[in-house]
Amino acid sequence: MKTLREYIKEAGDKKIAIGHFNISNLEGLHGVYNAAKKLNVPVIIGVSEGEEKYIGRTEAVALIKALREKDNYPIFLNADHHYSFEAAKASIDAGFDSVIIDLADKSFDENANLTKKCVEYAKSTGRDVIIEAELGYIGSGSNIKDTIPEGAGVKTKPEDAKKFVEITGIDMLAPSVGSIHGLIKSGKPHIDYELVKSIKEAVGIPLVLHGGSGLRDEDFINGINAGISIIHINTEIRLAFTQALEKYLKENPNEIVPYKILQSSIDAVEAVVESRLKLFNKI
Repeated sequence: MKTLREYIKEAGDKKIAIGHFNISNLEGLHGVYNAAKKLNVPVIIGVSEGEEKYIGRTEAVALIKALREKDNYPIFLNADHHYSFEAAKASIDAGFDSVIIDLADKSFDENANLTKKCVEYAKSTGRDVIIEAELGYIGSGSNIKDTIPEGAGVKTKPEDAKKFVEITGIDMLAPSVGSIHGLIKSGKPHIDYELVKSIKEAVGIPLVLHGGSGLRDEDFINGINAGISIIHINTEIRLAFTQALEKYLKENPNEIVPYKILQSSIDAVEAVVESRLKLFNKI
C-alpha cells in the first residue's frame, strides 16, 4: 500500500483531492469508512484536540490501524488543529500519520518558529509523519454561524506563504483563500482559486482547504484544479448525524438499543461523505 504522502502527491498529479472527515465516535468512523470503501478511494480521518480527548488518542490510532490492516485499505489518521507544540508532539508520539499545528492566531514569527520546531521533532522520530500548518484567517469552530465572521477577507499572501514554507519546512499548507470553518446561514464563502494557484506556484507543496462545509461544488472543483490536494469536511457530517438522530428518536420514542438508534446517523454521515468523495475524486 502507498503511503499517505504518496497518495497526496498522486492526488495533486491527477487534479483530484483526498477527503478529510472528522469523527467524534465509532459511528462517525463507520459512516466515513463505508463511503470511502464503496468508492474505493483513500480517506483521511481527522480528530481535533477535543475529539481526540473524547475518543482517546491511542484508541483513535488503534481504530484506524485496525481498519487499515484488516482490509489493506488506505485510511489514515490526522491530528486536526492542534494548538501547541506539546499537543502536536503527543499525537506524533501516539502514531498519527499527520498533524496540523495550528498557530494561525499567533504572529508570523511565532507561528513559523513553533511550526519549525514541530517539523524538526517529527523528522527526529524516524517515522514519516506529515506536518501541516495554517497561515491566514480561516476562523475557528465547526459550528453554524449566522454570518461570515469579521476578518474573513484577510487572505494569505503568496509571498508570505513562500517565506513561511522556507522557514518551517512543512509538508503541507492550509492557506486562507476564502473558506471559513463551520456553516454560514447568511452568505456563502467563495474560494479565490486564482489565489490558490498563486500560492501553489509560490510554495511548491500540497495545499489543504479547511472550512469546506457548505461551499458550492464549483468552488471545490476550481480549488482542486488550482492546486488543492486535501479538503476538510466536518460541520456537514455533524449536522447530518444530529438531524438523523433527532428524527429517529422522535419516530421511535421507546427504542433504547444504542446500535439501533444510531444506525440512521451512520447512514446519514455515509451519504454526505459519499457525495463529497465523488465530487473531490471527480467520479
